[in-house]
Amino acid sequence: MGWVQYGMYTGDATTGLIALGANLPSGSIPPELSVPRAMDQLEEMCGEGTARSRLFATPAFPAGAGPDFVNAAMRVEWRGTAEALLDALHGIEEAFGRTRDNRWEARVMDLDLIGFGDAILPSAEVRAKWAALSPEEAAKVVPDQLILPHPRLADRGFVLVPLADVAPDWVDPATGRSVRAMLDALGAEELETIRPLD
Repeated sequence: MGWVQYGMYTGDATTGLIALGANLPSGSIPPELSVPRAMDQLEEMCGEGTARSRLFATPAFPAGAGPDFVNAAMRVEWRGTAEALLDALHGIEEAFGRTRDNRWEARVMDLDLIGFGDAILPSAEVRAKWAALSPEEAAKVVPDQLILPHPRLADRGFVLVPLADVAPDWVDPATGRSVRAMLDALGAEELETIRPLD
């Protein structure tokens, strides 16, 4: 598979935070098995220093968009650029049969690069613009470049709950808020819908 080559960069590693999710089977493989298999591929690709969260069942976002998701998160040490890591994630998605027809559709595999060390990409101004979009606006537009940290991270319990398993003290360099602080700010009603599977 093409993604293996990306693990061969040399030099200092950067911590990457990755959110995983699926709510459709990949062929005959249900999400509760395909997500851990994607995590296995990430561990093989990145080598030592990886950490994986538990699996969680979460309602589809936005509400009514499909079956419940299986969500997870990983922390990896990556010797390469954020863009190369994103390309590698897309390669894993495609291996599981991912297509990109509609924004926030039901999917066989979704790997999102949430954060990359203390990088703010492509700039603090552009990231702030995307973070300020309403949910309705965000559903209609897709950025044509990598935006980091993920601009809607603070609003997404289905990302923050698994992320707290592997990087609770990671601080969003754009806002100065830790994963734990963002999670604590979410409403109990939303968090009650996120259930551990293992």
